[in-house]
Amino acid sequence: MRVVVIGGGLAGITAAIALAQAKHEVTLLEAKPRLGGATMSFNRDGLVIDTGQHIFLRCCTAYRGLLDRLGMTAQAPLQPRFDVTVLAPGKRAVMKRRRLPAGLHMLPALLGYPFLNTAERLRLTLAALAFKRLNEADPKTDELRLGDWLAAHGQDERTRRVLWDLFSVSSLNVPGDDASLALAAVVVKTGLLGSADAADIGVPALPLGELHGTAAARVLAKLGATVRLATKVAVVEPKGEGEFLIRLARSAPPVADAPAPAATDSNAQAAPIAAAEGATEPEGPADLVADEGAVILADAVVLAVPHEQAAKLIPVGALPAETVDGWAGLGAAPIVNVHVIYDRKVMDVPFAAGVDSPVQWVFDRTRISGMHARGEAGQYLAISLSAADEYVGTPVAELREKFVPALAELFPAARDATVTEFFVTREKRATFRQVPGTAKLRPKAATHLPGLVLAGSWTDTGWPDTMEGAVRSGLNAVIALFSPGGTTPRTRAPGTNPEISGSDDVREAVSEVTEVTNEVNVEADEREVRS
Repeated sequence: MRVVVIGGGLAGITAAIALAQAKHEVTLLEAKPRLGGATMSFNRDGLVIDTGQHIFLRCCTAYRGLLDRLGMTAQAPLQPRFDVTVLAPGKRAVMKRRRLPAGLHMLPALLGYPFLNTAERLRLTLAALAFKRLNEADPKTDELRLGDWLAAHGQDERTRRVLWDLFSVSSLNVPGDDASLALAAVVVKTGLLGSADAADIGVPALPLGELHGTAAARVLAKLGATVRLATKVAVVEPKGEGEFLIRLARSAPPVADAPAPAATDSNAQAAPIAAAEGATEPEGPADLVADEGAVILADAVVLAVPHEQAAKLIPVGALPAETVDGWAGLGAAPIVNVHVIYDRKVMDVPFAAGVDSPVQWVFDRTRISGMHARGEAGQYLAISLSAADEYVGTPVAELREKFVPALAELFPAARDATVTEFFVTREKRATFRQVPGTAKLRPKAATHLPGLVLAGSWTDTGWPDTMEGAVRSGLNAVIALFSPGGTTPRTRAPGTNPEISGSDDVREAVSEVTEVTNEVNVEADEREVRS
């Protein structure tokens, strides 16, 4: 079966690998010059820079499964135990889980949290118990603001800012009080109240471009899939029963397959470098014009692009017009990363969280960037700023005036150090805006057109818009493609049964992907039993 996957982010990569492993003829089309979607790297004066800092938790089992299929598990190590340094001006604390049963493992860290007084710490148990009783799948839960619900369960302004924001803002990319309670409940119940080791943090040891994009290109090539980069799609057109015509945009390159770029390919990194230098970033792709004659025929299509592009590409009749129009309500939320290079070491931990400071999370990027290979002995720190509406349009000079002193307040050694480089990367549309009321706007993978399915972390995965959500969406798409009663495509081979849902290759694909999905959903089942 010929399957075209449109979009080379984590969702598209996941779907393409699963389909190629099931011996289908897979073509992956990506508009950018490299795979990986939002998880990308670029080269700047000999340093490899990730546009955004991405971490994951041990409970992110679908994403960890993708790392395993990419052969990258060893390059994304997990902590032995949850261990986070929390810094405020003049104060330092460590939150670490104890070797206690699930439900008690974080209690000593929370009860000893020095940024709250005794009464505030004791009231944390009220919210924790209430979270356990929440049903995050109830549509009514998604209509509530996290801040209002926390306040109703004894969590005052101070507690919400210095504790709950640590987990919710970085996970949901909206100000803590504004987040959807349903999505916040997924984060808290899975990461903090789930299995004892669920919140152990994993930090990539390679640049994201190498960890995801380069590795995916290598695996797909081995599986016999075709990857076409810098290839934009203008139209997805159903052609009768069980066939689609994909028209490429006029800017698409010749038919020859495009090789995956190296992490330091200057052509592949032109736009991110402009963003890093403070230049205006290009917005999303403009309306595309089809290049007559540049077409691809397919028996099935996985549409794995952001919701704005999916709304433009989905054929009329695939879903109700009001459903597609509703995707605009998902909006977009930015993430800004501030990159600071010092002439000496100023930070003694691999990463830390900040409270009572504009710094949210800060990471030591020295080794992963190749800085020492450049012949320098300093240290490179990256500040990750989620829910960054107030910073996304701020000039670089103003950000420097704000964050260099803020780092000096958290790291005393930085006060005597010299900043040798300072630059900023901005992801203006990093995630959808994960506020109340968005659950009903997120579509399932299946559509009304046999052979057309949706993927992307914005679709209905039951998870926030994260790497884990993206991978789950790719798995969901493959299952929906072949599920009886879903969007089962038809074969093009004459004289064969048109319904291929019973064929050996499809049964094998559904079996393998369903097995993976069952494994990654086991935590949710366990949470329901415990609550």
